[in-house]
Amino acid sequence: MKGIILAGGSGTRLRPLTRVTSKQLLPIYDEPMIYYPLRTLLTAGIKDILIIIAPDYAGDFLKLLGSGKEFGAKFTYEIQDKPEGLAQAFIIGANFIGDDNVTMILGDNLYEDDFSQAIRTFKSGGRIFIKKVPDPERFGVAEFDDQGKVISIEEKPKEPKSDYAVTGLYIYDNTVVKKAKSLKPSTRGELEITDLNNLYLKEGTLDVAFVEGEWFDTGTHESLFAASQFMRGKKLSKNPN
Repeated sequence: MKGIILAGGSGTRLRPLTRVTSKQLLPIYDEPMIYYPLRTLLTAGIKDILIIIAPDYAGDFLKLLGSGKEFGAKFTYEIQDKPEGLAQAFIIGANFIGDDNVTMILGDNLYEDDFSQAIRTFKSGGRIFIKKVPDPERFGVAEFDDQGKVISIEEKPKEPKSDYAVTGLYIYDNTVVKKAKSLKPSTRGELEITDLNNLYLKEGTLDVAFVEGEWFDTGTHESLFAASQFMRGKKLSKNPN
């Protein structure tokens, strides 16, 4: 199992904070944002990690993370010249993935859960993680049948068919590269991760799991602040002194 952290993009929703640095380098309480998704992968035993970054701040990421030796891992870097959808990560990372399975986490997504078991038990197909949210229209939304089985996923729908959002952690077998290359850009001009997930769903090989603990998609000022508050409380409760 290899890992990918997608930390590209321009962070326009967080301006002016992101005029001088990458979103994923902003602080969440006492650590850079990217440390949290990185820790999710490392805790699950993934040590070979590709970090996809925007060109403007490549040097900052290298300065912060280095080769990965400090973390007991090996880091590879690729530049995402232009953000053209989450599924683009698997085209950029095609050579890195090779014949292996891959877990991708978005660089601005923070999880309380430990996904070690879900990652280590993965064999083939795809596995996504969903959570009930108050604002599903911001995300890919899962639709369920009467038996509670996911039957479709819709990207940022105006009228969501449920309040369960697909979060920013994805596990795929190595057919993901071929599938990503087969995608056509959406009306937003992007290769949508939702379209990729629907390919696995159509195949009957998409496994859907639930996020039990807290999850933050820190792409807005409100969620950035909420994540910092949560992490502060969590860390202070472990070390009150």
